[in-house]
Amino acid sequence: MRQPTHSRPRHAAHRRLLDSDEDDPLAGVANLFDAAMVFAVALLLALVSHFHLTELLSAKEVTILKNPGRPDMEVIRRHGEQLEHYRISEQTLGGEGEKLGTAYRLKSGEVVYVPDGR
Repeated sequence: MRQPTHSRPRHAAHRRLLDSDEDDPLAGVANLFDAAMVFAVALLLALVSHFHLTELLSAKEVTILKNPGRPDMEVIRRHGEQLEHYRISEQTLGGEGEKLGTAYRLKSGEVVYVPDGR
C-alpha cells in the first residue's frame, strides 16, 4: 500500500485557501476605483485640450464672452488672481468721449473690434 505524499490532511489545505488574504472579494474594488480616477483625469484633460481651454490654466489675462449676441450676454475677465464679471444690458448710455475704433459684425455672427491706429 502506498503512503500519501502530503503530510497534512486535506481539510487543512482547504482551510488555508479560505483564510488567505489574497482571495478577498473586495480587493478588486480598489483597483476599479483607481482605474476610474485615471479615466476621469484623462477625460478632463481631453476636454480641456479639445475646447482649447489650456489658456485658462496658464495665462495671466483671459477674457471669456458667454452667449454672444443674445440679451443675456456676459463678459468674464481674469487679471492675474482678480476676476471681473460684466452683464451686458439694453440700457443706453450717453456722454462725451472719443472714438477708439470700429466694430464689425461678420456673416458668421462674430463681432470684430478694430482699434484706431493712434
